[in-house]
Amino acid sequence: MPQRKCAIKTLRKNSQKHAHNLDIKTDLKKTIKKFLSAVAQKNKDEAQTSLQGIYKKLDKAVKRNILHKNTVARRKSRFARAFTEVAKA
Repeated sequence: MPQRKCAIKTLRKNSQKHAHNLDIKTDLKKTIKKFLSAVAQKNKDEAQTSLQGIYKKLDKAVKRNILHKNTVARRKSRFARAFTEVAKA
């Protein structure tokens, strides 16, 4: 445990920020699972709305420095490819 006041405050800030970032990542994972289940069921409408939600949440994660921009670009590309497979059918 830190001894100094500023170190205690830093520890408190870091734990709060960690919890906030964890909430954002958890919400993103839930949205991704929803999208992947819609793709598996070949439900085009639900997949499209989920994909828009994923894009929005991924872009916010980049803006807040939670995920790296190249990671987000790769994920968006993969999800778009998965959606086009459903859209074709």
